[in-house]
Amino acid sequence: MSFATGTTVMIPFSILDLSIITEGSDAAQSFRNSLDLAQHTERLGFHRYWVAEHHGMPGIASAATSVLIGHIAGGTKTIRVGAGGVMLPNHSPLAIAEQFGTLESLFPGRIDLGLGRAPGSDSAASRAMRRNLMTSSEEFPQDVVELLDYFSKSTHQQVLAVPGHGLEVPVWILGSSLFGAQLAATLGLPFSFASHFAPAMMMRAIEIYRAQFRPSQYLDKPYVMLAFNVFAADTDDEARLLASSMQQSFVNLRSGRPTKLPPPVKDYVDNAGPQVQALLESILSCTAIGSPATVKEQIRAFITATGANELIIPSAIFDHQARRHSYDITAAVHAELAQEDDHQRDASSAIKDFLL
Repeated sequence: MSFATGTTVMIPFSILDLSIITEGSDAAQSFRNSLDLAQHTERLGFHRYWVAEHHGMPGIASAATSVLIGHIAGGTKTIRVGAGGVMLPNHSPLAIAEQFGTLESLFPGRIDLGLGRAPGSDSAASRAMRRNLMTSSEEFPQDVVELLDYFSKSTHQQVLAVPGHGLEVPVWILGSSLFGAQLAATLGLPFSFASHFAPAMMMRAIEIYRAQFRPSQYLDKPYVMLAFNVFAADTDDEARLLASSMQQSFVNLRSGRPTKLPPPVKDYVDNAGPQVQALLESILSCTAIGSPATVKEQIRAFITATGANELIIPSAIFDHQARRHSYDITAAVHAELAQEDDHQRDASSAIKDFLL
């Protein structure tokens, strides 16, 4: 498996989808929405579409991650589809190799496998999955190496992953702390950081990953994908309204009462107490909320500050059509930034030629 690392005019934008369940709806509708959004964002030119493993969460339907990936890949044609991620402590490496070997065999060249160390659930849900959370988390590095071996062409394994053996399924390390950065660097794998909800250690994690990266058969130089929330609408006020659903959901989750995604509430943040405002400010600092012009400047500033190789964008918006429109605006912003980069590169080239 290999990853392109050449210089591009503008970094790719991708989608992170938890197949959100909204109040008054159910998982079946969420799956229909996810497929529709994947088809829509494929037409818009987004690079990849990832879903994430969570368990016991009333507002997240992507628990059976590989099954949902198959559903989305089967309804699309070109966009890469994958896990952002599979929580490996919940599974045996062989089972994941077989699942993603199956997906790669069905949809060759389009499947990604992001691996996380967290359980994607609480301790009760982890016990219900028949996994020892403490031991499984400690064994994560060894499990990643074992999984990579199942995908290799080696003939020395005692057990072959069929399908899976010899298939080039790109493996990523996910993280919200420094541990994932160090592991991805050591193994020479691409790294995706969960800055959309855990931004505190983002810059330090990026620094460690790039400084400690070891070139490998998978990747010749560091590749960082950062998660960045976007809530885009025609006006700043409308975008702030749309973002309030996700803000309420985060507060509910941190208060120990996870819920389905609630409908938006006008002036939610302004009317929240200082404790809630401080929580949202710290958790959601890697977020763009606003009109096309506002979102463009926020995205540009984030890319400049981080040097990200790719952005993966969640947009937990209550109304499905408003969510589609947010990605419409994001795609237009991407096109404008790419055009500006083209102009800047042409200007720099012209100045260089003149000086020579």
